[in-house]
Amino acid sequence: MSVMKSSRTWLGAIAALSISACSPTHGLPELSSPDAATYRLGPGDQVRVLTYNDPQMSNTFTVGDDGRVAFPLIGTVTAAGLTPNELAERLTGILAHKGVLSKPSVSVEVAQYRPIFVLGEVNHPGEYRYIPGMTMQSAVALAGGYTYRAITNTAQDIRTEGTPDGKPLRGKIKPDSVLRAGDVITIMQRWF
Repeated sequence: MSVMKSSRTWLGAIAALSISACSPTHGLPELSSPDAATYRLGPGDQVRVLTYNDPQMSNTFTVGDDGRVAFPLIGTVTAAGLTPNELAERLTGILAHKGVLSKPSVSVEVAQYRPIFVLGEVNHPGEYRYIPGMTMQSAVALAGGYTYRAITNTAQDIRTEGTPDGKPLRGKIKPDSVLRAGDVITIMQRWF
């Protein structure tokens, strides 16, 4: 009797391992959740620049495909890869160096983050507005929920924000994984 029970346990373990090996995300590295304090700007982000005592220099600007932002009186400035505070420091330095303002005081905040994309087995795949702290589960909710064929405990994510050299990194995430702006999430289809 104990040999039969032991055999069932082994067969169950082998079946579970076989099923997990068939997962579309099997073998992908797990992507880490981002640190909210180190958000890096990238193409598509909109930043609000506030310049103390100079309303002409205060406006909302979009980071272009080349990672640069065009500012009045000073030209284009590289913003991609910088935090909002680092961009504010860079602008302050340029304004002071060029003599545009004496003792400039600049602050930068993200007005609108670049979108995320939810693909695959969701009811409404597409582009969605990124909100800091957003998880895979909340992104799926925005996309109308899972289809009946969806794998719900993991998904594939392609991420460029915060990766070395800005090269896309493909990995897996779980429902409670925190996303980054620009993530492309694919909810995979189950076969049984």
